[in-house]
Amino acid sequence: MKIDEIDSKLLSLLVDDARSSLKELAAVVGLSSPSVSERLRRLEQNGVIRGYTVDVNPAAMGYLFQVLVRVRPLPGTLHVVQRLLEETPQVTECDKVTGDDCFYARLHVRSMEELDETLDRIAEKAETSTAVVKAQPVTRRLPPIS
Repeated sequence: MKIDEIDSKLLSLLVDDARSSLKELAAVVGLSSPSVSERLRRLEQNGVIRGYTVDVNPAAMGYLFQVLVRVRPLPGTLHVVQRLLEETPQVTECDKVTGDDCFYARLHVRSMEELDETLDRIAEKAETSTAVVKAQPVTRRLPPIS
């Protein structure tokens, strides 16, 4: 799907505030609310917009540690490890990757004890390498829209 300048502006506005009203969006891009609604519907149908969300700060909820874990399943346990990662609530994101490791997982935990308990469950089926995140100079963002 080709994204034009107005679609690009709408996407940028929604990334900044997914709760923006059609009226607010229309005013910024210079279209009517029904025209904006139709554009958003088209972007949704074409899979450009997958959903609308809220950005929650895990630290404000007591999750003081963000941890990146490289996971290398033991032979014959790839699917078991993937299911284990999917079912572990502390895993907030996980990518299946090429290379020496099969998964890169992002965890949020309240304590080092919780991290140890979580990793112990994974370590029964996989080797792990862990890094605690000190800061996040670039937070999740969209690639250039054009």
